[in-house]
Amino acid sequence: MSDQLPAIAPAEAEEVAGPSPNPATNLLIADVVMRMGSYVLRHGVERAFLTGRYGRNTAKEIVSGRTAKQSLAAIAIAKFGTNSLPGAALVGVGLVAKTLFDRSQSRRRAQIEGDAKLIEQAKD
Repeated sequence: MSDQLPAIAPAEAEEVAGPSPNPATNLLIADVVMRMGSYVLRHGVERAFLTGRYGRNTAKEIVSGRTAKQSLAAIAIAKFGTNSLPGAALVGVGLVAKTLFDRSQSRRRAQIEGDAKLIEQAKD
């Protein structure tokens, strides 16, 4: 038995959906468009969370002032959380634990520390 995929006779083949007749190119185009859309959406949501407290311009600076280390950490955690159910559970539990830890601290102290960190990030 051969490890090759079975060939489809030209008469049986359906037309490939998308702008290119090459399905691999269409898959690449779809992947790039979806990733671009997710980045735009993500930045919009992040700015929306920050705009009420810091204003539109400062929120934009905070989001764009993120370091490569912070971005890579977020990407790695998200990737780990989406690869498996145990990974999703672990990431979810970690986020809940961090939220509970933040809430256990003095609310005023937590706000001051968070403000200082984000304002510093906006300056960089």
